[in-house]
Amino acid sequence: MTELSDWIGMAGGTLTTLSFVPQVIKTWKSRRTRDISLSMFLAFTLGVLLWLVYGLMIGAWPVILANLLTLLLAGIILYLKLKHRKNELH
Repeated sequence: MTELSDWIGMAGGTLTTLSFVPQVIKTWKSRRTRDISLSMFLAFTLGVLLWLVYGLMIGAWPVILANLLTLLLAGIILYLKLKHRKNELH
């Protein structure tokens, strides 16, 4: 049986992960990343990767799933930032 703490973790992970979806859509459509801090997103993406590794090490599925999806979404934004960065330097 799933514990209450797992359900709370899944709810929190779902909400924080889904919060990136509008930014990914907006960035994908507009191709504008000028106002996104590269250093912040590099640090954030690395932090999410470390949380994912931690979740895998302790076998915590709420941590694993949330951070796997967040890493994917943040990675998309980071990729777009790096791809469109040269066009926004002017």
